[in-house]
Amino acid sequence: MSSPKNVQALVDHLFRHEAGRMVAILTRIFGIHNLELAEDVMQDTLHQALKDWSLGVVPDNPAGWLMVVAKRKAINAIRRERLHRSFASDMDVLLKSEWTAAYTMDQIFLEDEIKDSQLRMIFTCCHPALPMESQLALTLKTLCGFSIPEIAVALLTSESTINKRLSRAKEKIRQELITFTVPAGNSLVSRLDAVLLVIYLLFNEGYNSSGDNPVIRQDLCLEAIRLGMLLTEKAATNQYPPIYALLALVCLHTARFEARIDINNSLVVLEEQDRGLWNQELIGHGLRFLSQSAGGDTVTAWHLEAAIAAEHCLSPDFKSTNWDRILGFYIALEKLKPSSVIKLNLAIVIGKKDGPQAAINLLHELEKHQALEGYYLLSAALGEFYQQTGQKMEAYDYFRQAMTMTKSTAILSLLEKKISRL
Repeated sequence: MSSPKNVQALVDHLFRHEAGRMVAILTRIFGIHNLELAEDVMQDTLHQALKDWSLGVVPDNPAGWLMVVAKRKAINAIRRERLHRSFASDMDVLLKSEWTAAYTMDQIFLEDEIKDSQLRMIFTCCHPALPMESQLALTLKTLCGFSIPEIAVALLTSESTINKRLSRAKEKIRQELITFTVPAGNSLVSRLDAVLLVIYLLFNEGYNSSGDNPVIRQDLCLEAIRLGMLLTEKAATNQYPPIYALLALVCLHTARFEARIDINNSLVVLEEQDRGLWNQELIGHGLRFLSQSAGGDTVTAWHLEAAIAAEHCLSPDFKSTNWDRILGFYIALEKLKPSSVIKLNLAIVIGKKDGPQAAINLLHELEKHQALEGYYLLSAALGEFYQQTGQKMEAYDYFRQAMTMTKSTAILSLLEKKISRL
């Protein structure tokens, strides 16, 4: 008999990694209008695993066991509900017939159909009729297996807010009659761009969020990679070069995750990171994806940001960083997607290349325009460059100012270190 503690840990692991697959295939069967039913069957399946495995032996293939039980519970739900509920329109009649239900279910639960259902789910979650905050919450819940408390932590909001977003999203799906499909033709590219943005935002919440749960933050980064990989596995989407550019960006940044936080949960700046902790396998994947992204005739922001990340990953140490190339990429990025944050990064790179005073002048110009008012990184950058010029009082004032602009313990700890060094 397996210990309850070990079984609970296994089920928790499977919930994160298999829940999205189960919900996607169950939604393919029941229809997107019955998303709650799909989630209920998935939860019931996991509870069954927790119960059976605690009393007996964990199966050799736990993920396969879950799919078999989910299929059985789905058949029971269809038999129970078939007189007063409609299912997916293209298989409703087949599912409600005793002659065809079992065969239909066997075909739907094939691995390729499961992947297809996950692809349908991500396009449904990222439908333009849904607000961006709802797209993020719905993607985390249905595709990534995050619980409500975890989503609240990841998106830095309350559980009640997440519940409201999910409820409104599901109601919108019903009202707008949103279909559980991958768009075709001209609408595919625009919807793909929306999907890529959601994947990037998931990654960004994990990599740059002020949330202080490192496990959830790293899981967000890994889920972004998994969802991006999903797009590369189907012919309908895998010919779009920006997918590979975004995957390159996400892999190259996630490769540095372990080195960014020290044992005290303090942020470690790039210059001081132990590059031996960088994940070389992820860097290799990122560089291959970057190469694959060159197949199109359009350079996107994903391409340029991935190229910048690649320059950092290819440098054996901080002093060897090719700031000229990085500056060129940032100039192109600022022309392509003008923003105050990119101007801030551009100023920092110029400071690395041309000296701290050059950066200080540019950063004060940004300060005058107030577009980044309240953004800790502007004040922190000014503190850093003033420190390099030997102007300790100015550096101290800007570091203290930056501390009032963030609640992240990791960032606060870093700023405290910088002040102590003064």
